[in-house]
Amino acid sequence: MQFPDFDPVLIQLGPIAIRWYGLAYVAGILLGWRYMVSLTRKPALWGGAEPTATSLQIDDLILWITFGVIVGGRLGSAIFYDAHRMVSDPLEVFKIWQGGMSFHGGFIGVCVAVALFARHCKIDLLRLGDLVAAATPFGLLFGRIANFINGELWGRPTDVPWAIIFPAAGPEPRHPSQLYEAALEGILLFIILRFATHRLGWLQRSGGVAGLFMLGYGLIRFSLETVREPDIGMPDFPFGLTMGMILSVPMILIGAWLVWRAQKTPAAQ
Repeated sequence: MQFPDFDPVLIQLGPIAIRWYGLAYVAGILLGWRYMVSLTRKPALWGGAEPTATSLQIDDLILWITFGVIVGGRLGSAIFYDAHRMVSDPLEVFKIWQGGMSFHGGFIGVCVAVALFARHCKIDLLRLGDLVAAATPFGLLFGRIANFINGELWGRPTDVPWAIIFPAAGPEPRHPSQLYEAALEGILLFIILRFATHRLGWLQRSGGVAGLFMLGYGLIRFSLETVREPDIGMPDFPFGLTMGMILSVPMILIGAWLVWRAQKTPAAQ
């Protein structure tokens, strides 16, 4: 199957280009913001306890998160996947318009932003992390779809019937791993977290939803790295590991510990 002839630029207004990739970030952030607000307006989810944050606090938090995503994603891309360029030309990290964002870097950036916001507003960090984690799959879904539209981050060669020939990846049919990630990191992970918040009452157990997100994402990403083409310039890691796998292991371990801890912690009253 030939890759569809997508134009990564939706609208060109003179020197200003509105790209699908940028719109994906906007859509993910806006939907995540409104979803967090909706969770705080459902008292039953909190089991009689006060919601983690007010609507006005979430309005402020989303700005901190946006900054964390951009700065963390860009720094993560430079440090984890292109360190030699960062050393030779440190100013490259500020050239956001050239692309290059790392999920794990963005995740770290968001964690730092949420921690600083929680300290600033005197909010429990893990409970605030639960709220943010529940809404994160929106960004993952739209981000991975944008990766597909851009024809980037493709999968490894394969002969499955739905394989796609990406023009920039050569003549071999490849896994559309971006769509796998959109379905699993975005849709499936959202359903799992939604079940935890709306059926299991995990918003009442500090750190449970955040841990479930980290565990779920880490396992999904680690698994899909087996069909995703490793990034160019990466060294040959032992045991067939990739950088994505290595960065996902701490998420799996910390996420599993948070889930275990949440199960040992009485529900908030």
